[in-house]
Amino acid sequence: MSRGRKPRGIPLDELLSAHAATGERLADLRARNVADVAPVSALEPKSSTRPKQPKTAAKKAAGARFARLDDSQVGPKPKVRLVGYARVSTDEQTTKLQLDALQAAGCAVIHEDSASGASRSRPGLSRALEDLAAGDTLVVWRLDRLGRSLRDLLDLAEMLRERDVALRSLTDHIDTGTAAGRMLYAVLGAVAQFEHDVLRERTVAGMRAAKRRGEHIGRRPALTTAQIREARGLVKTGKSPTYVARIMRVGRSTLYRALEG
Repeated sequence: MSRGRKPRGIPLDELLSAHAATGERLADLRARNVADVAPVSALEPKSSTRPKQPKTAAKKAAGARFARLDDSQVGPKPKVRLVGYARVSTDEQTTKLQLDALQAAGCAVIHEDSASGASRSRPGLSRALEDLAAGDTLVVWRLDRLGRSLRDLLDLAEMLRERDVALRSLTDHIDTGTAAGRMLYAVLGAVAQFEHDVLRERTVAGMRAAKRRGEHIGRRPALTTAQIREARGLVKTGKSPTYVARIMRVGRSTLYRALEG
C-alpha cells in the first residue's frame, strides 16, 4: 500500500453500529462504500464441473510398515511333538505310574528303561534322544529319571538346548521351553559348578596334607618295597628282566621303573 492513500473497506465499528441501527443508516453506509461491498453470490464457492474420481487404495510407500495381521489371517501354530521317557530302578516294580502321567501329558511316543540311575547302559534313553528332532520336547515324570547326578542332568539339558529340544518334568513343574524353566536351570547349573569347585578344593587340600605326613599320593604301587628288593637280587644273579617281570606279574616297563626308583 502506497503512503498517503486512504485504506479501502468498511470500518468494523461502523458496520456493527449500522446493523444495530435503522435500515436507512445501513443503506447509507452501503451507498458510500459501494466499491468495497461484494454480493453474497461472489463469496460462495464455485461448483467444480470436474467429475469426481473413484477412490482407489493408496500405494504403500517403500519401506512403510505393513498392517498387522489379525487372528483370522494367521494360521495355527504348529503343535509341539512330545517324546516321553520312563525309567524304573531294578528294585522297583513297574513304570505304570510314569506311563500314565506321560500319556496324560500327550506324549506321542514313550521310551522305557529298567536300570539303575548309576548304570551307563540305558538303551531306552538312547532311543529317545535319537527320536528327538529340533522343536520337540523330552518329557519325564521326574528329573531324577534322567541323570545319575545333577552334573549329568545339566549336561543332558545343555545337549538338548544345543539341539533346540526342550525338557519338561511333570512332577517338578520344570519346562525349559519357558523363560522360568531356563532361569531355574541356570541356577541349578551354578549350584552344580559351586559343588564341583568345593569338592576339588577339598581334594587338593587333602593331598597336600597327606604329602606333609609322608603318605603316598596316587595309585597303589605295583610292587612293594620287599618285591623291589627281591627283583634287584634276581637281576644281580643273572636272571633276565623279562623273567623277573613274569615272576612278579608286572610288565617290563613297570619293573624297570621300580628298579630305577
